[in-house]
Amino acid sequence: MNMYSGKQTFKLFTGTVLLAALTALAPVQAQTQKAKPALVKQANQALDLAVKQYKLMAQHLPDSLLPRSTNKDGSLMTSNSRWWCSGFYPGTLLYLYEYKKDASLKTEALKRLALIENEKNNKGTHDLGFMMYCSFGNAYRLFKDPAYKEVLLTSARSLSTRFNPTVGCIKSWDHGAFTFPVIIDNMMNLELLTWASRTSGDGSFAKIAKTHANTTIKNHFRPDYSSYHVIDYDGATGAVLQKKTHQGAADSSAWSRGQAWGLYGYTMMYRETKDKAYLDQARHIADFILNNPNLPEDMIPYWDYDAPGIPDAPRDASAGAVAASALLELSRYTTGKDAARYWNAAEKMLTSLSSPAYLAKEGENNDFILMHSVGSFPHKSEVDVPLSYADYYFVEALLRYKQWGK
Repeated sequence: MNMYSGKQTFKLFTGTVLLAALTALAPVQAQTQKAKPALVKQANQALDLAVKQYKLMAQHLPDSLLPRSTNKDGSLMTSNSRWWCSGFYPGTLLYLYEYKKDASLKTEALKRLALIENEKNNKGTHDLGFMMYCSFGNAYRLFKDPAYKEVLLTSARSLSTRFNPTVGCIKSWDHGAFTFPVIIDNMMNLELLTWASRTSGDGSFAKIAKTHANTTIKNHFRPDYSSYHVIDYDGATGAVLQKKTHQGAADSSAWSRGQAWGLYGYTMMYRETKDKAYLDQARHIADFILNNPNLPEDMIPYWDYDAPGIPDAPRDASAGAVAASALLELSRYTTGKDAARYWNAAEKMLTSLSSPAYLAKEGENNDFILMHSVGSFPHKSEVDVPLSYADYYFVEALLRYKQWGK
């Protein structure tokens, strides 16, 4: 359903009321923690390696493609712009340019941005936040090019066409056996919408983001604050039809990257809205992760917290990287022992990810940064391999640690 077709009353209401509410909010008061010098040194070493790896990758990558993972035969797995991960490579390059100020990283990033720009018009995916905000969002933040702003606003309008006000969510997939599926991953795409409201003055984008986040709190989470992967809705009535998984071990299990998506998403929504309900939700999810008896000692999760075969089940470094980045931010919105607990947990995760157990050697791992991630174990897809989004959130977390720990 396209809310921009004949929905002017809804748009005017949300644009007036919600934007006024957002602009009246006081800035989130960030708490500060102190970075450990040894980990800052380790972070710099990991970032220096990342720069070398991504400069090598640029030499090997076909001009018209983007890096995704590693194939079963060990070769580089690539994608075109329509794959949901297409924005992570240019986004990581831009983070690394921000760190190193190496002009070749910027040049490569801009080259790859041109490949994905047309996805701003893609109304067939919920992943435009991943695809466009992680890439063009970083580009606009760094360079303030008005053309990048227009790409992002067009992307937000495209994403908004997937919102169904009866369901109260953005539809995730148009394929498969589901009726109106919504996955927990979708929380990560809402930042594009809150940004679009702040930038354009059109509050309807943020209204969609808040409605989606509220509906997800209502239906996606169990009493222990673990989340289902997929909620299938009736698009006509908004009723919940099924609570399922697609990438987890079972419908009732806690798929580890899904928990990290939720943690990151609600922490971000608190930053964007100052709504305490989102902070409470993020803290509950963080506590589920950190108190989970199946969280390994090195703090890098198994691919599912209920995976069969633990402790021999594959780890998912991507889940660790996303969670680490989110926990660093969550620590800034909490105080006392809780703030220290979240910060310290992120430190342990980053220490592990920066160690030889997960960090690739120069020139290996198809020039990705991290080893040992899992895309979809049930589908035997991308198991124990590098993933572009693991690299992105790892680099983001390292930069956050260095910046916020000063």
